[in-house]
Amino acid sequence: MYRSIFPRDVFAELDRLQREMQQAIETGPSIRGIGRGGFPALNVGGTQQSVELYAFAPGLDPASIEVQLERGVLTISGERAADLPGENQKAAVHINERFAGPFRRVVNLPEDDVNPSGVSAQYKDGVLHISIKRRESAQPRRISIQ
Repeated sequence: MYRSIFPRDVFAELDRLQREMQQAIETGPSIRGIGRGGFPALNVGGTQQSVELYAFAPGLDPASIEVQLERGVLTISGERAADLPGENQKAAVHINERFAGPFRRVVNLPEDDVNPSGVSAQYKDGVLHISIKRRESAQPRRISIQ
């Protein structure tokens, strides 16, 4: 008989290869920075007056979250406790997809664009909202034509 150079199930092998490539892309650096797929998930955007950051971290105590802004680097760190039964209890865990443990996310901001004294943070319904005011010199202004 003839023997193929490909595995028996070519489509399963292609699917495996695609998953491995996707994981490599998701954990590698991107044009927007490193950390895609990390915890907490982030949305970063802005207005003319401020930079707005939303960190999606449900189930955390706001006192366990630390936010720092130093030289244009915003750091969000903390720890999420595991909600699994203890080792001494007679229970089996079949699937555990929820992240537990220490976390740290870092966002680089233009240092000359943000005002470190104009930072506010609020945690509500599992979403940490951080608003950082822009410097007056970095805000766009309309120039009238004479």
